[in-house]
Amino acid sequence: MAESTAPDKLSPIRLHKALDRVWRTGPGWQRLSAVNHTVLGKRFMLTAFVFFAIGGVLAMLIRAQLATPDSAFVGPEIYNQLFSMHGTVMMFLFAIPMLEGLAIYLLPKMLGARDLAFPRLTAYGYWCYLFGGTIIVVSMLFGAAPNSGWFMYTPLSSQPYTPGINADIWLLGVTFVEISAVSAAVEITVSILKMRAPGMSLDRMPLFAWYMLVTALMMVFGFPPLILGSILLELERAFGLPFFDPTRGGDSLLWQHLFWLFGHPEVYIIFLPAAGALSTIIPVFAQRQIVGYHAIIAAIVALAFLSFGLWVHHMFTVGIPHLALAFFSAASALVAIPTAVQIFAWLATLAHGRPRFDIPMLYVTGFFLVFVIGGLTGVMLAMVPFDQQAHDSYFVVAHLHYVLVGGFVFPMLAAVYYWLPHITGRATVHRISVPAFWLIFVGFNLTFFMMHLTGLMGMPRRVYTYPSNFGWDWLNLLSSIGGFILTMGFALFAVDMILQFRFGRGFRRNIWKASTLDWAMPTRPPSYAFASLPSIDKRADAIDPDSLGPQLASGHGYLGFVRRGRMETLGVDMTTGKLEHVVVLPNSTYLPLISASLTGAMVLCLLFKLYPLAVIFALSTLASFFFWAARTGSKDDEGPIDVGCGERALPDTEVDGPTPWWAMVFALAANGTLFASLIFGTLYLWLVAPAWPPTEIASVDILVVGAAILQLAAAALMRWSNGLNLSGKAFMPALMATLLIDLGALVLFSIALFALPDPTSHAHIATVAALIGYGWLHAFGGLAFGFNALLKAHHGYVSPRRSLSLRLTRLWHDYTAITGVLGVGLILLMPSLIGMLEGVR
Repeated sequence: MAESTAPDKLSPIRLHKALDRVWRTGPGWQRLSAVNHTVLGKRFMLTAFVFFAIGGVLAMLIRAQLATPDSAFVGPEIYNQLFSMHGTVMMFLFAIPMLEGLAIYLLPKMLGARDLAFPRLTAYGYWCYLFGGTIIVVSMLFGAAPNSGWFMYTPLSSQPYTPGINADIWLLGVTFVEISAVSAAVEITVSILKMRAPGMSLDRMPLFAWYMLVTALMMVFGFPPLILGSILLELERAFGLPFFDPTRGGDSLLWQHLFWLFGHPEVYIIFLPAAGALSTIIPVFAQRQIVGYHAIIAAIVALAFLSFGLWVHHMFTVGIPHLALAFFSAASALVAIPTAVQIFAWLATLAHGRPRFDIPMLYVTGFFLVFVIGGLTGVMLAMVPFDQQAHDSYFVVAHLHYVLVGGFVFPMLAAVYYWLPHITGRATVHRISVPAFWLIFVGFNLTFFMMHLTGLMGMPRRVYTYPSNFGWDWLNLLSSIGGFILTMGFALFAVDMILQFRFGRGFRRNIWKASTLDWAMPTRPPSYAFASLPSIDKRADAIDPDSLGPQLASGHGYLGFVRRGRMETLGVDMTTGKLEHVVVLPNSTYLPLISASLTGAMVLCLLFKLYPLAVIFALSTLASFFFWAARTGSKDDEGPIDVGCGERALPDTEVDGPTPWWAMVFALAANGTLFASLIFGTLYLWLVAPAWPPTEIASVDILVVGAAILQLAAAALMRWSNGLNLSGKAFMPALMATLLIDLGALVLFSIALFALPDPTSHAHIATVAALIGYGWLHAFGGLAFGFNALLKAHHGYVSPRRSLSLRLTRLWHDYTAITGVLGVGLILLMPSLIGMLEGVR
């Protein structure tokens, strides 16, 4: 039995030194092993700003080309790469990672925790983001950058029309980055729900946490359609499977559906964290609590739901039935209501407070002016007749930038000025921050307001030059001048940040007199965030950091000690915030960097068609994850342990719903969204695509039915194995039998794939192959999870009270069985559906 009592109480200085020894990241090369959320959050944000600067340079090259008619500054091929890379960098390499970095840095501090739930996953996500983004950006140096637009519409991005590796770089690089983003979304979701200060129920969370919770859930369900679309398009380009080729039963519009199933929620995924920053900053400078706390929560949840029903908003001109046009047009207009609720709540907070003006409020004011214009033009584009006139014109470009820059960049700049003192421990130098704002504000409006006019005058987007007889000349010249003014503003902003790091004046804590937990700590924040964790008995945006901070620093809270050199924080009940268990986090390690490097090598091998090497690196990446799990957990049943404040709690290895279990639930939810997208794509092609019915029907019924039966048997046996362990009986034979059954399902799926007719002949065979491949991958995943559970049990990490690895394996097998039955059912049903189609046509 391990020790269950807390160590002796230490003085504040000795407590700080003891905690720092455990939580800090070492100097020099040891920085590469960092898993601390403060370090990684800053890395995400700094890297995102670097990519933002690259995207800005690309924008300036675009504006230089369009400044005058018939310009020969760059040719059409280079221009296509410039505008494709500008959109890709800003959407995938700046906006999403920037909001992730802000969340990674702030959430534990706002929620009263010491770190996020999975520090190694955070580190792995960062390295994947860095390597994936580098692959995409470096491609420009070799003239091989993506050149089909940041939206990669087919058939332009298909192999016959983009024969080089340009499109492959986008598909593989963005998929690499997106998988990292989904991992971060799962971690943020679980951390918010399970790792808060005791007493912080959901209705006491700060609004920023609510915004990030909704955003992370949107990422969990919104990104998989794009990941699936990228995989299918890469399979088409690399192996000829005709998912998007209308001559062989595919349909180019399937890509648009999959892309915009991601793309429209993406706009709100970008906006909501910025709105969360506004809901944090505005009450501080209004000097009163936010108006309409519960109304704002209802509005952001409604916004999230509505955003998933708007993807056809981008496809009004592709031939959608009139009833569908009416529905999606109404939904597109309706989404303005929850947005307006938030804006009116912020304005009411300012109106009912005693506003004081400072640099962050300059950017908040800029947000109100710019974003409202973007919202109004959005309502205009929601109306089908107007959209059909303005579609693919510069009016849409102007609207997009007013929404994204107004709704994300201006709030993020306000957030930088608000939280940078927290990061640096220094206050800003105001001498150049005001002119920087005015250059950005004036330059932005001069650049993009003119585009509304050029769009209404008929200028199409994505053209690299234009004649001089349409009256667009002076408007484009003004837009280009505005772009360079905007660039000067951002350059001045960057200088201001550097000056703050170097010359800013120091302060003790809470420079803005805020009332959230993130300011109840020293600045710069220590590696462990809080020396002891608080108990919350009111809304977490109404506390007094100035009095609470010294108490926590003195150890007068939970876990105000170091136990056996472990990194400990607390887990709570999802809804009530009641203290539930102690979470033991992993120390610094190079494993995330190694795993990300192996993953990056796999992506490069796929890019250059070195498929045998890619398989080797994929297996090596999987093997590295086994090293992650090797020493995770405990070999002892500890029972309740002391957490301070006179309370005791179980370690996370001995509770029913620890953070890894919930992470698996949300990861499988994302996986299920990808599977549902595959089902949607299969049925969509059957219903809509030309060149149907196919001349040959896939006939592998016996094989796939046998595999599905084996997956059901494996799920049942895994449940039995888990039950045997809980009752203290021998479970290893049942677990090994489960692995054998998984192997049998894998073999049957493999035979079924080889027994199919040529999958390049028709989309019907290709979609059946994709469904079988999905089942194959999950059978292989069952083997991996089962093997890991076997290793954990062999090394003494499993007991009736410590059964997490078995329960995770059971969860995977349950999901695999359900999706296996559904996938095989659709395969069996397809001949009948094709027969019905043949009868109709």
